[in-house]
Amino acid sequence: MPRYMTAPSRFLVIISTMVVALVLLLATSVMAAGPEPVTVDYRVRPGDTLWSIAELVIAEDGDVRGTVAEIRDLNDLGSSVIAPGQTLVVPGD
Repeated sequence: MPRYMTAPSRFLVIISTMVVALVLLLATSVMAAGPEPVTVDYRVRPGDTLWSIAELVIAEDGDVRGTVAEIRDLNDLGSSVIAPGQTLVVPGD
């Protein structure tokens, strides 16, 4: 058995290594992404504020300020100004 690898064997080892590395990279990125957050649509009513909406959808032990920030992030809101009839994406169950 020769002590060196032929060109086709070397090519096969390189390709196999690249395939394994790619599979590991994809598996890692999929696991790091995690599940999508559950959201629901909420139609803003007269008198609603982000705070009052957050209080409606917050978990029992949640922080209203964090939920307000999450609603702003989910909807790409630059401020806390909302209008009746506007549909917002809010954290769901």
